[in-house]
Amino acid sequence: MPWKDLESADPELAAFGRERLHGRVAYLGTARPGGAPRVHPVTPIIGEGRIFVFMEPTSPKGRDLDLDPRFALHCAVSGNSGESGEFALSGEARRLHDSDSRALAVRFATYETADRYVLFELHPTAAMSTSYGGGRPARRQWNGAR
Repeated sequence: MPWKDLESADPELAAFGRERLHGRVAYLGTARPGGAPRVHPVTPIIGEGRIFVFMEPTSPKGRDLDLDPRFALHCAVSGNSGESGEFALSGEARRLHDSDSRALAVRFATYETADRYVLFELHPTAAMSTSYGGGRPARRQWNGAR
């Protein structure tokens, strides 16, 4: 499912996710060939209903996703208080080769991209947020894989 499905189903959750992910460091979880988890820093790009990540062609995360497209993505947190909130996605990633998708990702990137970077689009099937305030965490969830 593309990011736009989350935007349509729960605009408030998608807006919170965009605020916490777009152009910021987040942590991408992948599965190593033997099944063990691996975590990588990435800078997600969100635009026109899609979410992308660029990476070096030699990155283990790209190899992991080519073998097993399942991913988990979690925003960085601002500190021990968690005052900025948390946002997480899970789903499947697809390597993209088409020039239109690449041009779109480059246009929305908040950093300088390189021609050598490989591009993946993340297709979320679930999203979750946690906001901290008033002494209790407030959670919100979307499950698009129903």
